[in-house]
Amino acid sequence: MDIQTAKQIRIADFLYSLGYSPVKQQGINLWYKSPLREETEPSFKVNTERNQWYDFAIGKGGNIIALAQELYCSDYVPYLLQKIEEQIPHIRPVSFSFGKQSFSEPSFQQLDIVLLASPALLAYLQERGINTALAKRECKEARFTHNGKRYFAIAFPNISGGYEIRNRYFKGCIAPKEISHIRQSGKPRSTCYVFEGFMDYLSFLTLRLESCPQSPDFDRQDYIVLNSVANVPKALYPLGSYERIHCFFDNDRAGMEAIQQIRKEYDATRYIRDASQIYSGCKDLNEYLQKRIADRKEQAQSVEKRNDTLSKKPKGFRL
Repeated sequence: MDIQTAKQIRIADFLYSLGYSPVKQQGINLWYKSPLREETEPSFKVNTERNQWYDFAIGKGGNIIALAQELYCSDYVPYLLQKIEEQIPHIRPVSFSFGKQSFSEPSFQQLDIVLLASPALLAYLQERGINTALAKRECKEARFTHNGKRYFAIAFPNISGGYEIRNRYFKGCIAPKEISHIRQSGKPRSTCYVFEGFMDYLSFLTLRLESCPQSPDFDRQDYIVLNSVANVPKALYPLGSYERIHCFFDNDRAGMEAIQQIRKEYDATRYIRDASQIYSGCKDLNEYLQKRIADRKEQAQSVEKRNDTLSKKPKGFRL
């Protein structure tokens, strides 16, 4: 691909192939939440007539090459053209409607399972506080067509070849619905950590890496992700091979009932721990992770503000 060919691609179609859709339209302008960072209000504009973009927060804009330069953090044009060309199979003319998207029963046509790389999906994970390097290791990316439109979602594999899928707008399942069982290689582990969903599993890995960056010891135990509390019966048999079971379930009625099912089966013969006390006051482990991040950010801002105030105080005179 050469530069002129790349410039013929509509920026709106290119962004859509990466998982970004506009929030609103004003005449010939489409407005997006910036693909270059997290934000709550759209400040990224695409002029569909001139096929140019402009990000008001950073004061930059230009053609599709300039956009790729920002997205992929490089000014090496051959590399940028290669990244654009990689999206060609997924770029198609699209029109946008601005009603709320609904995915009550998604159908998955033209399904492709690839490495997790969509900037939109990685940004969504970052918003949830998840370490994206860990997410890339544990998850895939599902690309599929639904009602004639192309979509992207994080895909977490289960033991039967199905996937739990999620993006910013919906969560669902590519059948069959099953538990996910992550077993470590080598000697069988005596402990298993059990989670309701894969976001909580990823949250645990993120928190463990944060607290023990040099030796997180992820492989000290096995893991089971239920992918739904309705799958507890499916997890009972594999849990029987462990001496210690740690349950990281939601702090709600369904979470309490799930751990009671496991205790009813194994309380007399296994050590079963309700780990939800760690994140007491939060709905689940991911909410706890997000709260920790928000608290740290607020604390850092408070220290910065105090230091700034102290630096502006008059020094006085010394005799």
